[in-house]
Amino acid sequence: MKSQDIYLRFLALSQALNPNLGDEIDLAAQRLLEVLAVSAARGAPLTVSQAMELRSIASPATIHRKLRALIDGHLIVQQFEGMNRRTRYLVPTKNADKHFQQMGAVVESLISI
Repeated sequence: MKSQDIYLRFLALSQALNPNLGDEIDLAAQRLLEVLAVSAARGAPLTVSQAMELRSIASPATIHRKLRALIDGHLIVQQFEGMNRRTRYLVPTKNADKHFQQMGAVVESLISI
């Protein structure tokens, strides 16, 4: 199977799973969730201020709306570290972990082809 075919199959399978994220999670919110999850997995979760600077995803106003959608969709939470109550970190929830596990299963199924 060609690389292009594998990737297109991955897209088809991943699009079938995306309704699990909810109606209010569009592509920009999904991309934001991915960036937040990668940062958290590296042990350096992004702060709200850092997320607002992700202009490659959307404008700050749009990012603010997407963060609210992700919070309302129970995909991320805001957490404080230690005694500092001014800095809020954005951390994926178990619901987000479940979504990424499903996406990982899609990748594994394509690898076994």
